[in-house]
Amino acid sequence: MDTALPDAPCAPPAPLPQPVSFGDAFRFWLKLGFISFGGPAGQIAIMHAELVERRRWISEKRFLHALNFCMLLPGPEAQQLATYIGWLMHRTRGGIVAGALFVLPSLFILVALSWIYLRFGNLPVVAGIFYGIKPAVTALVVHAAHRIGSRALKNRWMWGIAAAAFVAIFAFGAPFPAIVLAAGLIGHFGARWAPGVFALGGGHGKAGQSHGPALIDDDTPTPAHARFSRWHLAKVLAVGLGLWLLAMAFLIATQGLHGTLTQMGWFFTKAALLTFGGAYAVLPYVYQGAVEQYQWLSGAQMIDGLALGETTPGPLIMVVAFVGFVGGWLKQVLGPDSLFLAGALAAAVVTFFTFLPSFIFILAGGPAIEATHGKLGFTAPLSAITAAVVGVILNLALFFAYHVLWPQGFGGRFDAVSAVIALAAAVALFRFKAGVMPVLGACAAIGLAVSVSFPKFQ
Repeated sequence: MDTALPDAPCAPPAPLPQPVSFGDAFRFWLKLGFISFGGPAGQIAIMHAELVERRRWISEKRFLHALNFCMLLPGPEAQQLATYIGWLMHRTRGGIVAGALFVLPSLFILVALSWIYLRFGNLPVVAGIFYGIKPAVTALVVHAAHRIGSRALKNRWMWGIAAAAFVAIFAFGAPFPAIVLAAGLIGHFGARWAPGVFALGGGHGKAGQSHGPALIDDDTPTPAHARFSRWHLAKVLAVGLGLWLLAMAFLIATQGLHGTLTQMGWFFTKAALLTFGGAYAVLPYVYQGAVEQYQWLSGAQMIDGLALGETTPGPLIMVVAFVGFVGGWLKQVLGPDSLFLAGALAAAVVTFFTFLPSFIFILAGGPAIEATHGKLGFTAPLSAITAAVVGVILNLALFFAYHVLWPQGFGGRFDAVSAVIALAAAVALFRFKAGVMPVLGACAAIGLAVSVSFPKFQ
């Protein structure tokens, strides 16, 4: 077997990674479901570090191409990105497993925490842990924005798009779909007079030298199952719509048209189609419907649920599982003697109707997107959208920081302890390259110690 010569002037290129079995991929997606903290920015950064840099399952360009498509869709882009890569590697079953395992650990954890929340109230231990984790999550989002920005903001024009998006959403409250549309138009027309500015993944050659060849590389042919066909598109749409109709028909038959679970299914289907820009873009809509219209829970309980969603793995939109659990419990959908089962069933119903559209979007649209990688006419708008999303993520980081450092608003006290925890987490992430789990664990321990020793600081 040929090997590199001993006196070669430079190190041999990194070998192509070994093919990944479905079992190995299953174990990775399961692990990802338990470590995917930090909201979409943190989750995407974790996937990039694991799949592009460490394992080399997919190249930088193909990863960013898939990410850009997912950012165009309503729904949680990190979960959709996992579904896309799982589908690309192991067909439909790979996409379903990757997307489901991204959600299920969070669902089980939130069901358990929601039960503790309703059954035992505000436990000091849990409150202390949350007190330490919230500043860490803020630092994680800032760190993830930096990582994504370092790849997407390749020139001053991309920096300008990111800055404009930040100003639009922070100062003027521009809706995320409008920002996406504006950035896409800039990329579309800008590519005509400056194609180099909007080329996706500029500087990829350097990235390739750093990461080595990937299983799904820039020039890897699209696998047969990922090629577009009208039959595949029709089949996915028929199955997806059929599942929705079957689930809704079952709820209507067992709960009635105006039953709580039926209302949840219909409401969260609509919410799933409005989640452009992630969870925070749709939370006002969920608050209005769940709290004010249907009264499944109170405003204070909604805020507590958001805190749980921030500090558990999985997409932040999983806060809807908390909404479903509390609503099912308080509305006693299975009677007064089955409160836990009622809450768990409602959480499962809400999760199903929230995430079903995401699977349909990826499995139906993926083949068309695979046919466009490397084509500037398609990638230029998506490159501009990626730059704009960096500005939106930075706004999200400021949103976190405001609520963590001034819990009673700017008129209240500044939480210096939370500021110190956030700064320490940022130093650990930026300076010492610490992992997500060690940072979260250390901050949780600090928060617990502070809450026990100095409860007035909470």
